[in-house]
Amino acid sequence: MVASLDTAINLIEMGQRAKEASFQLSKLSTEQKNTVLLAIADALEANAEEILEANRLDLADGRANGLSDALLDRLDLQNRLKGIAADVRNVATLPDPVGQILDERVLENGLKVSRRRTPIGVLGVIYEARPNVTVDVATLAFKTGNAVILRGGKETLRSNMALVNILRDTMIAHGVPQDVIQYINSTDRRYVGELLKLHDYVDMIIPRGGNSLHNFCREHSTIPVITGGIGICHLFVDASADQEAALKIIHNAKTQRPSVCNALDTLLVHESIAVEFLPRVVAHLGKDGVTFRAEKQAYDLVQQDEKVSLAQEGDFDTEWLSLILGLKVVSSLDEAIQHIRQHSTFHSDGILTQDMDNANRFLAEVDSAAVYVNASTRFTDGSALGLGAEVAISTQKLHARGPMGLEELTTYKWIIIGNGHVR
Repeated sequence: MVASLDTAINLIEMGQRAKEASFQLSKLSTEQKNTVLLAIADALEANAEEILEANRLDLADGRANGLSDALLDRLDLQNRLKGIAADVRNVATLPDPVGQILDERVLENGLKVSRRRTPIGVLGVIYEARPNVTVDVATLAFKTGNAVILRGGKETLRSNMALVNILRDTMIAHGVPQDVIQYINSTDRRYVGELLKLHDYVDMIIPRGGNSLHNFCREHSTIPVITGGIGICHLFVDASADQEAALKIIHNAKTQRPSVCNALDTLLVHESIAVEFLPRVVAHLGKDGVTFRAEKQAYDLVQQDEKVSLAQEGDFDTEWLSLILGLKVVSSLDEAIQHIRQHSTFHSDGILTQDMDNANRFLAEVDSAAVYVNASTRFTDGSALGLGAEVAISTQKLHARGPMGLEELTTYKWIIIGNGHVR
């Protein structure tokens, strides 16, 4: 077992090694990559106790240092390691996008022209208290022929180091350069700034964390940045909605895992059903610990319940990451769409309706990365949408949008084949 990574961190050398490792990856076949991925899944399970012990120490420190329940939930691997290994095996079963021909044609002059998927190269990923990201990113990057430099949060250093050591050992055992995966094993924030300037070697920066991290990366990086993962998510309950089904969907979207970015933050309810439906929502979710921030019209309908308080300024612009739900009554589909445009982070928004005209209008006019009809927002996830796992969820529009899986970690190059052609 590799004890640790380099203690003296030279990011330029890390970048050079990562770039060279990415070139070596291009020599591997899909079969070779899949063999390594399956071995990684086995190694995670075989070394589960070592990983979980490191994670228990991180959790204990997190509690002692007052880490929020949301961050503790993200940090916790105790009941998730088997699922992480299963995701790695899923990635091994997915088609390899590298080398895929996007389109091809023969021009009038006889030139054969096509576009072929290729790896992006080297990824720099900066993330907070999410050790599962270490495995998700490393395996998706490896399958697509990308090297990766990781920098996780100080709260999860032991967990991340345990995982990275296992990943690198498995790579070595299968003849893969260990520098395909590198980890900045320092909590000094200056290394984040240095990584953002490593444009000679790193091709893309992916931050996974709060607004401050995303803004810092956008403002200081000389490398293209993929941002997202911050979700102020909405569901609109239309007048025609199946109320029984709606209650189940809302309950799942809010309570199944409230600390994540695709959990529901605001419920919009059509005024024609609000008198009947809002008390049902408060009763149904309230018994599982949900509290509510209601705008005035909604508050007047449910104020008798102690779990409901009047919404304050900024509440509808808050990603709760906890068992808090905003409530608002709207007069129409137009008002619901307008509210979403004003307050959404364009991550995951949906409509609950039996009126397909309204559903189609919502799909056309709400420009979020994931738009739902009659389903929970919790499905905005790489594994849940069949991608095996995800590197991040992008809420921007260039290159990638929504859960980023294998295809989103590739670009393409033009292939032109001639027969003595000159221009």
